[in-house]
Amino acid sequence: MTIDVQKIEQLTRELLRALGEDSEREGLLKTPERVAKAMAFLTSGYRTDVTALINGAIFTQSTNSMVIVKNIEVYSLCEHHMLPFFGRCHIGYIPTGRVFGVSKLARLVDMFARRLQLQERLTEQISQAVFDSIDARGVGVMIEARHLCMMMRGVEKQNSEMVTSSVLGTFRDSETTRARTHRVSSPMRSAIRGWPTTRSPAPRSERCPIRPAQRNC
Repeated sequence: MTIDVQKIEQLTRELLRALGEDSEREGLLKTPERVAKAMAFLTSGYRTDVTALINGAIFTQSTNSMVIVKNIEVYSLCEHHMLPFFGRCHIGYIPTGRVFGVSKLARLVDMFARRLQLQERLTEQISQAVFDSIDARGVGVMIEARHLCMMMRGVEKQNSEMVTSSVLGTFRDSETTRARTHRVSSPMRSAIRGWPTTRSPAPRSERCPIRPAQRNC
């Protein structure tokens, strides 16, 4: 997929005028160029090949132990409003003799995130790519994200968080694998169970800075 930078600049200039702005004023003079460059970067995942991205960084290792990488930052654009959603991605997999160079998992997340996306689809794409690339025995992926299309417009819910998960192979089929993952990593409990981890509220003493005698929380 190619990108027409000049066309994006032209359309951005027209959009500014349609909004009632003066596209020739100082603060907006280079905005079309900046927007075009930003969109090229934020959609660069369309023009990235999985094989080229991994670049051979898959290594032979005789292990069947679970591998988990937590808290990979993820930034993407919602395809409905083209507004950002952002959060954390957690990936777990059980290899069959081959493992990833750890940075490649983060790069896979970026590749699929740098597209117009649905969080549900993004989660599935990452999971399937990990599964296929090393013929993994099982894969579990979870994404926890906040969507600006819900926060700065529309329903304006500032504390809402969307959790999606995708499980393949033994992560889906084996109760033993799910139990092991439950013990190893609390964020991945959600991916295996398909439901977000319940977070206990902070103790009252931590939530209220007033001394006990003055507390009226």
